[in-house]
Amino acid sequence: MAIDTVLLAVGPMDTVRAEELAETVLEIAAPLEATVVIGHAFTEAEYEEFRENLGFEERVEDVDPTAVAARRPPVSDLEERLSAAGVETEIRGTLGDVGTEVVELARAVDADRLVVGGRRRSPAEKAVLGSVSQEIILDAPCPVTYYRDLDVME
Repeated sequence: MAIDTVLLAVGPMDTVRAEELAETVLEIAAPLEATVVIGHAFTEAEYEEFRENLGFEERVEDVDPTAVAARRPPVSDLEERLSAAGVETEIRGTLGDVGTEVVELARAVDADRLVVGGRRRSPAEKAVLGSVSQEIILDAPCPVTYYRDLDVME
């Protein structure tokens, strides 16, 4: 199976693991000369919360999700790191239910591999809060590489 396009799905919590996500994606994409699409899906509530901090005057109905994603950490740092390594990159932003939007983005860019990060959670946390990463893994139209923080559960 050829890998031409890798979708790296990131969110605001991925700032703490951006370096590791970049390394993971480079291991996959660089040797195969694959394009990496850095995707950031966010909810309307998240957009409203930080739109002023990013200098956007538009209300959520008028927003270009890709323009917001390009200015949202850790997207620009990841693009810089991957580009410096010689990997072709593209940024895509989406607005809506995060899990659903990431899966739809993977379909839209015809991703051959999806990379997503997450943190370790107890079964009770997953049952009560759900897991966006789990939803993505189960519904993705391509193989998923999951980078999990290696911190110890308390």
